[in-house]
Amino acid sequence: MINKLADSVAQALAGVKDGATVLIGGFGTAGIPGELIDGLIAQGARDLTVVNNNAGNADQGLAALLKAGQVRKIICSFPRQVDSYVFDELYRNGKLELELVPQGNLAERLRAAGAGIGAFFCPTAYGTELAAGKETREINGKHYVLEYPIHGDVALIKAEKGDRWGNLTYRMSARNFGPVMATAAKTTIATVHEVVELGALDPEAIVTPGIYVSHVVKIDRTATQAGGFKKSA
Repeated sequence: MINKLADSVAQALAGVKDGATVLIGGFGTAGIPGELIDGLIAQGARDLTVVNNNAGNADQGLAALLKAGQVRKIICSFPRQVDSYVFDELYRNGKLELELVPQGNLAERLRAAGAGIGAFFCPTAYGTELAAGKETREINGKHYVLEYPIHGDVALIKAEKGDRWGNLTYRMSARNFGPVMATAAKTTIATVHEVVELGALDPEAIVTPGIYVSHVVKIDRTATQAGGFKKSA
């Protein structure tokens, strides 16, 4: 019987190894799998390459993982915002590598990994420092840059509902990078707020089929303030 439901976050994360490339869903604080990030900090894997749209907010979530010293390199689109002081300090002190990727390129490089695409040409970043050292080509009078897929060892994503086969649905904008990251990783771990019986999810509404998901962990729903931060007690 296929049953991908994990008893705990710790159980789901037990196989994450040092040096892994970890894809972490979320756009700012929307859809960030905070419980999985906290679990990864507790699990202790180090020398990680992390892929996320941002580089952490304040001292929570991804920023806490950076602060714990477990990340060697981050691949993202927006590393700096008002409260990205953890990233700023680490990067300026040479303790963290950064690969800056335009947001559309980031999504497409992840999608390409899941689709088995070896590489693709994209016009974004042509003629800028981000294209330095990369192959370029003129196609039908337009200039393109060769980009390669981003494959993950592990993807950590936040969904809304799931079943024991790993089929997932998401909640509005919290969906963001979750679906493409799920297809791009060898192992995908998803948190859900609700576990439903097989057949309860409309097949037409399933965004991430269970074939892409390795573990599902049920978490409590936590009320948040604007910006996604947990309300203080």
